[in-house]
Amino acid sequence: MSTLAFAGELATAPAQTRISMKTAVAGVTGYAGAELARLLLAHPCLQDAEPLFLGRMDAVADATTLYDLHPQLARNTFAGGGRPAPSVVPFTWQTLRDSGTEVLFLATPHEQSREWVPEALANGIRVIDLSGAWRLHDPANAAVYKLEDAEPALASSLQQEAVYGCPELHRDEIATARLVANPGCYATSIILALAPLLQAGLVDLDHGVVCDAKSGVSGGGKAATAKTHFMYAADNLSAYAVFGHRHTGELLEQLGLSADQIQFTPHLLPIPRGILSTIYLRLNEPSTAAQIEDTLRQFYATSPMVRVRRAGDLPQIQHVVRTGFCDIGFELAPDGKRLVLVSCLDNLLKGAASQAVQNLNVMAGWNEEEGLL
Repeated sequence: MSTLAFAGELATAPAQTRISMKTAVAGVTGYAGAELARLLLAHPCLQDAEPLFLGRMDAVADATTLYDLHPQLARNTFAGGGRPAPSVVPFTWQTLRDSGTEVLFLATPHEQSREWVPEALANGIRVIDLSGAWRLHDPANAAVYKLEDAEPALASSLQQEAVYGCPELHRDEIATARLVANPGCYATSIILALAPLLQAGLVDLDHGVVCDAKSGVSGGGKAATAKTHFMYAADNLSAYAVFGHRHTGELLEQLGLSADQIQFTPHLLPIPRGILSTIYLRLNEPSTAAQIEDTLRQFYATSPMVRVRRAGDLPQIQHVVRTGFCDIGFELAPDGKRLVLVSCLDNLLKGAASQAVQNLNVMAGWNEEEGLL
């Protein structure tokens, strides 16, 4: 069965829609973890089940609160009806069991997620993992993460079970999954733009597809590096990881392409957040702008977090930053065969935290956009 076989179809809800669900977030200290906390605390279906927030076992003091880590999330606890600041506690499996956690979000490094997922599933806890640890099924693609498993046979079994967490492509599988691998931010922007046209058979793959993508520095995570340091990134624009970015494997596997059919080059923008991907391709046959727009709109007719623009109305990062939307626009050449797609999203939201919450909504049988608009 091809990856795109069910793309765009109306989701079938789980057998039972949950009224509420007990969730936990491990790795709440990072950028994506902070956005997850913000979204979950405001989620209308979680008001009676405040999430459990977990930090590293060796890095969280007993009295640490979410507001100590992320003051921007603080509510006025002195005003009438204000809730106490949520605690951030050290990660332990006993804490998760005692809390009755049903879904665990892992906003952790790849190696940590690879280690913790088997035990979470053994404890009956479903997982939404924001790292790259479980996204890739082809060992050749997964090799980029250099992961080592204590129990290779078990890890291999769980890898086959893992569902790629792009609701627009895999709603039915996500609904019943135990392990959801949240997509990469660059990959999300490119896959969502290309999937409708590839499924419709419109792309001339002999000419190849070129993806020129640019991201803000928060895509590199909270730990500073020489290349995300202000003095390097400010007043600069740089390409990196040419022919070797770790999201490339996601494009190949999810779009059903070979490495010689697509070229993806990422760039670092001197802005805090946001991704803009410009995608160049040729069509098999001359088309009209109306036909391209109709193909995109039909594919995303049941996808509330993807906004399709009219021909020539190209999205910008400022249109999507701090939202959970992916905006897709296009321009068709006068010859009707050369097509440029532009896809924009917030790398910390649709590229990470809000997509994870979108997956939670699908798993719980709630409206896909619940808590995201």
